[in-house]
Amino acid sequence: MTSINVEKYKLSDKTAKLTAKDIIPCVQSSDSAETREFLHKIAELLVDYVNVQNDRKEKILDFHHPEDMKKLLSLEIPEDAVTLQQLVKDCAMTLKYQVKTGHPHFFNQLSCGLDVVSMAGEWLTATANTNMFTYEIAPVFILMETVVLTKMRKIIGWDGGDSILAPGGSISNLYAFLAARHKMFPNYKEHGARAVPGELVMFTSDQCHYSVKSCAAVCGLGTDNCVMVPSDEHGRIIPAELERLILERKARGHIPFFVNATAGTTVLGAFDPINTIADICQKYNCWFHVDAAWGGGLLLSNKYRHPRFTGIERCDSITWNPHKLMGALLQCSSIHFKEDGLLISCNQMSAEYLFMTDKLYDISYDTGDKVIQCGRHNDIFKLWLQWRSKGTEGFAKHMDQLMELAEYEVKRIRQQSDKFYLIMEPECVNVSFWYIPKRLRGVPHDAKKEQELGKICPIIKSRMMQSGTLMVGYQPDDRRPNFFRSIISSIAVTEADVDFMLNEIDRLGQDL
Repeated sequence: MTSINVEKYKLSDKTAKLTAKDIIPCVQSSDSAETREFLHKIAELLVDYVNVQNDRKEKILDFHHPEDMKKLLSLEIPEDAVTLQQLVKDCAMTLKYQVKTGHPHFFNQLSCGLDVVSMAGEWLTATANTNMFTYEIAPVFILMETVVLTKMRKIIGWDGGDSILAPGGSISNLYAFLAARHKMFPNYKEHGARAVPGELVMFTSDQCHYSVKSCAAVCGLGTDNCVMVPSDEHGRIIPAELERLILERKARGHIPFFVNATAGTTVLGAFDPINTIADICQKYNCWFHVDAAWGGGLLLSNKYRHPRFTGIERCDSITWNPHKLMGALLQCSSIHFKEDGLLISCNQMSAEYLFMTDKLYDISYDTGDKVIQCGRHNDIFKLWLQWRSKGTEGFAKHMDQLMELAEYEVKRIRQQSDKFYLIMEPECVNVSFWYIPKRLRGVPHDAKKEQELGKICPIIKSRMMQSGTLMVGYQPDDRRPNFFRSIISSIAVTEADVDFMLNEIDRLGQDL
């Protein structure tokens, strides 16, 4: 059972019986002893939870099915205010049954781990509780965003350009799509589809993130005009097929305008060949976007940047999510453009009650009119603070460490080839493999055996969750039935944790 002991976090008798409305007049200055006691107790709980997440003896989760979970929690919204003690209990119960994504044995998601400095930044961000649309309301955070995003563009290989932090990689990809259409058809903003002399067509790999296809649906092209380009056995787009499909659509009178390459696919971690795709985009006058939401962190690594990102400076835009490989807390996603001015030109609506032109400061620092949002969460401080804590050189070593751990996992899988089957040599920290139960060891590897191995994955995954010892994802793809895909993006993971993962899968599958 988890060591979050709900009964531990007791307020004094005087404070426990109060409600939040009893202390609201004092909250602004925290002069109230009751207010300070309440906040300190919540802070104590959070610090304890950090320690629990890093304790390898702790379960990753205490799993219950939804209907059973509802019986354990009090989720109803009451008519009358509950006491401060109940609020503390609510917080403790929430963490007690939450999955510990910072646990060193959590290999399930692309974003995992718990960077304590980034977490501290998020605490400050929540306390500051400001919006990121103008310098007027968020001067320090706006300047931080300018500095960090400029640094990221320089790492990409650009001297100028523009960037913005967006709510997730899907929206970052959407910003790239909108800018590409605006660049080719600047009148689209006012006239809509009448400004386009034909059907627009976009191209992406059949291994891309689904958000790229979503752009076609959301922005009126229709998913039929998002052409899925075949990939090779490693999950990389086939450039010859891309060029063939562009020519095929041009012959039909369509207008190819946008090509997406993926730098780190979600499942296999594949990197599309950037330089070759850049040549094709240049030849056919297509906007070249790179979705590096997952793999972008490797831009920081001298050891692993090439050949994965060779030619990246040639793209027109790139999505890069620090909340994934770099370990910043969710959410922290950025979109970068080689050409400055496109964001504001594409999205500006000049709302007079926010974006006046006669302010006392340089209004170029007002970011709100660059985006299709209005309110924008402060996602910069946690990244800025984390980067300061590591330095760029430290971040490079961080990326190298994750990749070296993935290489260690590959080595250990190969050393236990009777128990595990490595599907391919990974390009990122995604390691894809099958577990081979005793009854199938020594059986020749063919399609029939793969079908049997695919049936094993959901059984072992369910046992992982019920035991609470481990979480590793599984999924099929268009070439294979279910297989395991472990992700190492937590800096807390060690070689011993990798060994634990493989040993635990073997333990859970002993009778299969």
